[in-house]
Amino acid sequence: MKVNKIKVKTPNNEYPIIIGKNLINKLQTIFKDNSINFTKSLFVIDKKVPKKFTRQIFSSIKFKKEIFFFDSSEINKNQKNVDNILKILLLKNFHRNDCIISIGGGITGDITGYAASIFKRGINFINIPTTLLSQVDSCIGGKTGINTKYGKNLIGSFYQPSLVLSDINFLTTLPKREMICGYAEILKHSIIKDKKFFLFLKKNVKEILNAESPFIENAIRQSCVIKKKIIEKDEKEKNYRKILNFGHTFGHAFEATQKFSKKLNHGEAVMLGISCAIKFAKENKILNNENFQLINNHLLENNFPQNINKYFLKKNINKILFYMSMDKKNKNKKINIILIKRIDNANYSYFFHYKKLRSFFRKILIN
Repeated sequence: MKVNKIKVKTPNNEYPIIIGKNLINKLQTIFKDNSINFTKSLFVIDKKVPKKFTRQIFSSIKFKKEIFFFDSSEINKNQKNVDNILKILLLKNFHRNDCIISIGGGITGDITGYAASIFKRGINFINIPTTLLSQVDSCIGGKTGINTKYGKNLIGSFYQPSLVLSDINFLTTLPKREMICGYAEILKHSIIKDKKFFLFLKKNVKEILNAESPFIENAIRQSCVIKKKIIEKDEKEKNYRKILNFGHTFGHAFEATQKFSKKLNHGEAVMLGISCAIKFAKENKILNNENFQLINNHLLENNFPQNINKYFLKKNINKILFYMSMDKKNKNKKINIILIKRIDNANYSYFFHYKKLRSFFRKILIN
C-alpha cells in the first residue's frame, strides 16, 4: 500500500504528515528516517484506543517511555488534565529535547499539544491521530487548547508538531457515528476550497464512511492538502485561515449549549453548523440556490445531522447567541461568521449583529 507524505511549512516549523497503513509497526524506523531523535518520551493515550494498537506501538519502539492514559472527552479537555501531564514531565525530569507523543483523537491531540507548548516553553510533540476527525483536521496546523465554562478552545496556543502519523488501520475500529464526525471536516474543506473534491465526496461518500481503499486515503490526503495550503498562508489565523471555521461558529455554540454532552459530538455540531451557515447565507442573498441545493441535498441524502429542531428549542436561542458572541474571531459587538458565495469560495469578512441571528433562529426553530 502506497504511503502518502505531505510536507507542511510554516514560519515556525516544517513537519511531515505521513498517511498509510501499518505505520505504527514501524515507528522507530519512521522517526529515524525523519531525523526525529530524543532520549525519552511521554505517551498520552486516549483510553478508547484499542489495546491491540498500543501493544503494536510499544513492541516497535526501544526508547524509554512514560505513559499517561487520558479519559478523552470535551469535559475532560481542561486545565486539570494539562496539569496531570505537566506533573509527569516535571517528576521525571523531562528536557526540551525529549518528546510527548499523543495517541488518540482530536481532544487528546489538542490537550497534549497544549501541554507540550507550555512545558519549558516548548518540548517536541508527535501526533498520532486515531480518528478520522483528527486525521483530517485537528492534527494539522498547530492549534492546541482546552475548554472552559465560557466556551470551547478559548485557552490555547499555536504549536506545530514535529511529525504527524496517520495510520488508516485505526479507522477500522471506529463506529459509523465517529466516521461521520470526521467526514464533517472533510466536507467542510471541500466546500470552502475545492468543488471537484466536493463532487468526489458526493459520489464516494459510502466508500469513505466504510474506510474503503483507495477512497479513504484519497479523502484524507486531499483534505490535509487543502488545510495545509491555508495554514501555510496564515499560520496564526490573522485573516485567511479563518475560513477553516466554516460551520464552526454555529457548531461550537451548539456544543457548548449542550454542555459538551454525548448527544451531539463535534462533527455532528459542525454538520448542523454547515446547514445553518448555508441557510443563513441563502437568506442574506450571499449564496445562490443552485449551490445551496447541492450542499443541502448531500446532507439530506445521507441523513447527516441538519435538523436543528432535533437538538434545540426556541428557549435555547439566548444561550446559543451567548456562545456565538464568545467566539475568538469576533470584533466589537458583531458576530463574525464564515460564509460561502459558492462551493470553493469562502469569505471570512462577514459580521452580523446578534439581532439578525436571533431573527434567523426564530425562523428555523419550530418550538
